[in-house]
Amino acid sequence: MTSTDRQLIFGLHPVGALLETKPECVIRLCVSEGRRDQKLETLLELARQHSILVETVSRQHLDKLCNRANHQGVAAYCQKRVPYAEGDLKHLLANTTTPPFVLLLDNVQDPHNLGACFRSADAAGVHVIIAPKDKSVGMTPVVSKVACGAADMVPFVQVTNLVRTMELLKEMGIWLYGAAGEASQSLYQTNLSGPVALVLGAEGEGLRRLTREHCDVLL
Repeated sequence: MTSTDRQLIFGLHPVGALLETKPECVIRLCVSEGRRDQKLETLLELARQHSILVETVSRQHLDKLCNRANHQGVAAYCQKRVPYAEGDLKHLLANTTTPPFVLLLDNVQDPHNLGACFRSADAAGVHVIIAPKDKSVGMTPVVSKVACGAADMVPFVQVTNLVRTMELLKEMGIWLYGAAGEASQSLYQTNLSGPVALVLGAEGEGLRRLTREHCDVLL
């Protein structure tokens, strides 16, 4: 397997979630020689159960692997996720057991923010997160770390044209609710039952004009 076929996930929660849900994707663990505690032992036991190679490395080596991010003493090399494509959206949303619930992110660029969105989306039952390919952060090790395992639970689709995708969602009967500070209607005054997509804008700039114009309601 080449370096382009694998990715690095780090942090106790992301690595633990991967070992619990998709152990077959994990190639090997790298563990800091300076850390031994119950949380790490739990991960090592999962690795042993699935016959996953564990390599003990220096803290300095792990720091370098993770670009000095907060890895908490553990990282995992795993098979690179097969990304969802625009063509997968109809299938993803047609097979939900509850009304479709979608999160659209209009040019979110901070990986910490995307990771936080994954956590909230997973907790709220979002079926898919959609973001444009251009001028937006994609799936990175930092996103996976901040997401605390949620990045492996919620499908993430990057699209070429966000407005075109919004029109597709409308054709599927999904109402688009955009978050805008100047809107007169509050989130808490709104009935969000049924097929819903929440549309959030970029850090500082909010929703772009075309994105705003294609929302059914601004909140």
